[in-house]
Amino acid sequence: MKAAVLQEWRGALAIETVADPTCPPDGVVLRVLACGICRSDWHVWTGADPDVALPHVPGHEFCGEVVAVGARVTRWAVGDRVIAPFILACGSCPDCAAGHQTICANQQLPGFTIPGAFAEYVAVPHGDENLAALPEAISPELAAAFGCRVTTAWQALTGRAGLRAGEWLAVFGCGGVGLSAMLLGRALGARVVVVDVVADKLAHAAALGADATVDARTGDAAGQVRAITGGGAHVALEALGLPATTEAALRACRKLGRMVQIGMPAGDHARMELPWDVVYSGQLAVYGTRGMPAHRYPGLFNLVAGGHIDLSPLIARHVALSQATAELALFDGPAPPGVAVITDFTA
Repeated sequence: MKAAVLQEWRGALAIETVADPTCPPDGVVLRVLACGICRSDWHVWTGADPDVALPHVPGHEFCGEVVAVGARVTRWAVGDRVIAPFILACGSCPDCAAGHQTICANQQLPGFTIPGAFAEYVAVPHGDENLAALPEAISPELAAAFGCRVTTAWQALTGRAGLRAGEWLAVFGCGGVGLSAMLLGRALGARVVVVDVVADKLAHAAALGADATVDARTGDAAGQVRAITGGGAHVALEALGLPATTEAALRACRKLGRMVQIGMPAGDHARMELPWDVVYSGQLAVYGTRGMPAHRYPGLFNLVAGGHIDLSPLIARHVALSQATAELALFDGPAPPGVAVITDFTA
């Protein structure tokens, strides 16, 4: 099969012919229909993720068609269109039994700890536990965004922070996950203020329904959020993994507010100095979140397939496998609005 292989940190991904993946006895092999290019892939590309060893095939936001099925798989057949979360759980440990697959101690991560989906085919172990059927109403390119960004935002808002209708949500960082959070927050009945440093991203968010936007370059973004929301956000979501935005998200919360850390603190930002006096005096709740288990996908799919939310504006660019390196390099600076999705695996 053809795959984009990372041979050196920050190097151009080499388009190579590599062996097709072997089907796990309890898993499946998918023909990849689409794969998103995410900031987490950029962490892989730069060498900031300690789980990655070279050479390596990145890519964790994917959907596909089943082309091979392991002998122990009971739920899936060749030809099924499916999607997998980027955290593949074992399905048999106590955390999995409790429904908390994202903290499975035996988890595997395509594009990080095992070969990913910047390739024509990808293997998914533990298929019965880690796959969800993809509705016909959801296109493969949109489904790719569900592999990480949309589902992570949904889990943050509904599974962690418990965002309620009528509350204010502040989103710091309007990339794919931040834009997803804005759209989902609006669908849940919240009012949303988006914070970024890229004018085009703020304009895009406003055009898609954000109640307010804040350009952090104008100074004191947290103060501006508190002014807009009349005392602070009920929920603040950080979507970049940077010290400045994490601190601002905490300071933007009203008392008894909830802050959710979605952005991955990696490399030089794995440890941060934060205003814990704000957490203490404001009696804030701080949540971490990472991915969403497959068993929660159908409810989100029903919201989309039922026409209650339009997530199609997330997708900005359809690219070929050979363009992945250029897209990853965009994350070195303020990336353009929207999500890039690989849909051509032949070039």
